[in-house]
Amino acid sequence: MRGFLIPAPDSPLRDRAFRKLLVCRFAAATVNQIQSVVVGWQLFTMTHDPLTLGWVGLAQFLPMAALVLPAGDIADRVSRKLLVTVSCLLVAVAGVLFLMLTLSGTQSPLGFYGVLVLFGVARAFSGPSFSSLLPQVVGEDRLPKAIALSSSVFQVAIIGGPALGGAVYLAGPAIAYGLCTALSLVAAIAAASITRPLPAQADTTQQSAFERFTAGIVYVRTRPIILGAISLDLFAVLLGGATALLPVYAHSILHTGPAGLGALRSAVAIGAFLMGIYLGRVSLNRRAGPVMFAAVAIFGIGTIVFGLSTNFILSFAALATMGAADMISVFVRSTLIQLATPDAMRGRVNAVNMLFIGASNELGEFESGVTAGIFGTVPAVVLGGIGTLAVVGAWMWMFPALRRVDRLEDVGRRPAASA
Repeated sequence: MRGFLIPAPDSPLRDRAFRKLLVCRFAAATVNQIQSVVVGWQLFTMTHDPLTLGWVGLAQFLPMAALVLPAGDIADRVSRKLLVTVSCLLVAVAGVLFLMLTLSGTQSPLGFYGVLVLFGVARAFSGPSFSSLLPQVVGEDRLPKAIALSSSVFQVAIIGGPALGGAVYLAGPAIAYGLCTALSLVAAIAAASITRPLPAQADTTQQSAFERFTAGIVYVRTRPIILGAISLDLFAVLLGGATALLPVYAHSILHTGPAGLGALRSAVAIGAFLMGIYLGRVSLNRRAGPVMFAAVAIFGIGTIVFGLSTNFILSFAALATMGAADMISVFVRSTLIQLATPDAMRGRVNAVNMLFIGASNELGEFESGVTAGIFGTVPAVVLGGIGTLAVVGAWMWMFPALRRVDRLEDVGRRPAASA
């Protein structure tokens, strides 16, 4: 066990700058999870209107969707470390504003919506900046393992953040917002303290603003490997997103109650975390493209098994398997995108990836709810899993270059024409 915990000689964990980046990632992700729980619960108890929760999501998603492409352009022209730091400071400001609104005793959610817009703006800039900063910090030779470890840290925040938010809320929402502010400052300090000299950003000032903003979309569209990887994840999550229906399964099918719902929600993250730790220690040396397609297929099969299951243990195992399979897909996709994209374009390409991810998550939950309302809960989940398998088959035919990817490290060496 001790040998497993000690970083391997080539592990990015031996790099102090990377460890600081992990602290930033963990603290920022934990804030997202705590704030999601606290704001949602506080506003629902304030209004007793389920529509309030919809406005909470919309207030964060709209600024992210509107600003993520310009944010990606800025990440290619300005210090990414500075952008990550400023984004974390904006989240800290949002925490202070939430705290002030809470202490004022207001019973109107409008002020909270305004702060959530600020929170969405910060997320729009932090996503492309952080993803583009990672390869600058660790270098391309250690990037695959760094991506796996960074994703694992994110999953720890996904697992523990909501529970921590609920526990701290018992002491009062003001305490929770104070904790969010403190963690945001920790994230900002960790990012700002990275002292390693980083490459200079590219000068794209000769291009028009429209050309710069859309350059990421053009680049993705003309690179079949990147387009295939991003769109495969988009449609797989869009069709196979069973997590939105977990409350229905916990209440009406598995009969486990709130405790069981919490366990089911954590199952996906636990599977992803364990797989991320594994990928952070070993190398995916060959057949990366087929492995990615196999992982998405396993995700679809897991969705079908979960949809049909009436046994809690089987359902938990299916969700954990889905989480592990999704982590493999995320790992291969993220590594492909980073290695197949020149540093001067990484901010804009990562912005496109972030937009796809945001759309798949938001629309996936909507799709699950609509199909469940039309066909019923179990048929909706099973059909989603079957749809995911159909997408895998279609994408293997539509994107042969992605199917033929062997070594991840070789992707960055390919000329654009052969991508």
